[in-house]
Amino acid sequence: DLLQKYQKCHNRHMRYETIKTLKDEDFKRLTGVKRGIFEKMLAIMERDLRDFGRPPKLSRADQLLLTLMYWREYRTEFHIGTTYGVSEATVCRTIRKVENVLMKSGEFRLPGRKALQPSDTLIEVVLIDATEQPIERPKKSSVSTTVEEEANTQKAQLIVNQNTQMILATACAPGRQHEFALFKDSRCNVAQHICCLADAGYLGINNLHENSQIPAKSSKLHPLTREQKASNRKLSHHRILIENVIRRLKVFRILSEDIETAENDFHSGSISSLQFATLNAHSKNDPLLQEV
Repeated sequence: DLLQKYQKCHNRHMRYETIKTLKDEDFKRLTGVKRGIFEKMLAIMERDLRDFGRPPKLSRADQLLLTLMYWREYRTEFHIGTTYGVSEATVCRTIRKVENVLMKSGEFRLPGRKALQPSDTLIEVVLIDATEQPIERPKKSSVSTTVEEEANTQKAQLIVNQNTQMILATACAPGRQHEFALFKDSRCNVAQHICCLADAGYLGINNLHENSQIPAKSSKLHPLTREQKASNRKLSHHRILIENVIRRLKVFRILSEDIETAENDFHSGSISSLQFATLNAHSKNDPLLQEV
């Protein structure tokens, strides 16, 4: 079965030649990507990646597999190096090299905020939501404050096309920042004809974008009417799609477990943009949007 094959790979060092015979479903479970996406990434590496100095110990396919398994499992570079029979430093260099080549190719990039601007879009409805990820507790210093000690998460905002379920743009901030404040800071110039569907965390979004919908909120003195409850259920039915997108992103444990990378790297988007774009690549190649 899959577990036996996986253990067999680990006992004699993981190699692409060993796992390429897996069924498509098992290949996706193991690497986090479909075989077609893997082959597309590999073609980019064969075309654009150049080696200098001594020949690498790992083939192009093995270097890509190592990087995907890092995303998928998010183990330490030491453990990955043991699995592939290379040093920890080699693992670090390989991951950075593969990620840089994929990003520079332009094949694995998000459309960005430009896709939401009036002159460049045919999009009718977008879904907006934010997800949080734990980070290492900040180191204490002489100027440490309670706020700094509590800021142990990072928040990522996603803007998703409702029809294609593709991620259009993202923005990152410390976890303590409110969703609506993050939306304002992201400066997404969303065309007015685009309808934005968001949750209650984006209360006030109508002041920036009139064509927006958020759930109605109740209070002690003003409970929700039957019409408002029906409207909230309808909105929730549409917004569940972005929850599914976020769940599919969590296939890569690098996007769900405690992140060890510096905060500035997270804010730059270097941690998550490739994984987001990889999910988009699955959406492009699968009209039925089967789960990653």
